[in-house]
Amino acid sequence: MALGLQLEEKKSGNFLPVLKFDAKSGDFVAVNREPASDGGWEKEEIELKTPFKFVMDLNAMEIGWISFKPGAVDFTMTQIGSKLPARPTDDHKQGVRMKVYLKEHGLREFAHTSKNVLRAIDALHTEFVNNADKNPGKLPIVEVSGTETVKMQTKEQGELRFKVPKWSISGWTAPPAVFSGAAPEAPAKEVVKEPPKAMPKAKSVIDDDEEF
Repeated sequence: MALGLQLEEKKSGNFLPVLKFDAKSGDFVAVNREPASDGGWEKEEIELKTPFKFVMDLNAMEIGWISFKPGAVDFTMTQIGSKLPARPTDDHKQGVRMKVYLKEHGLREFAHTSKNVLRAIDALHTEFVNNADKNPGKLPIVEVSGTETVKMQTKEQGELRFKVPKWSISGWTAPPAVFSGAAPEAPAKEVVKEPPKAMPKAKSVIDDDEEF
């Protein structure tokens, strides 16, 4: 993988609301936690319908070891490009974590350990690296158009079927203020990638910016 999963150890907690992707059902779900009347927490899950877009902070993506063990979620992460630390426990799998921003659901954390999903993130990261120089200081706007099915043959269970996101970079935008902890600002504009078009001689230059 181009991601390399070459990491230097750094542990931190999970405080942001989460955007999940279920590799079995193919569902993207925004998870919210609200205070309950008994002093605990209530969880609300909102399934996202495709197509939808979000800003993905691939520039500050973390890579490392993740355990999604129920009741004991744990991250041992660092910035992409550093040395991979020792595996904390057998429950930890290699994975990635990053911030994403959705216009309807705000700033969220997206993390995954599925090898198939990591391959999809790897391809997206490669697209990001290949075009970052043309978009200095900007982050990619990722459009999710649906999912694709991946089939795997195993000795124990035969053929298994998983889902991976079908996505691509549709444009670039200045980092949303919430990524740095600042107050939300007016929606950023997306520069949409389009095939070159012939410009009529008598007309002015077309502004192809689209609000995210």
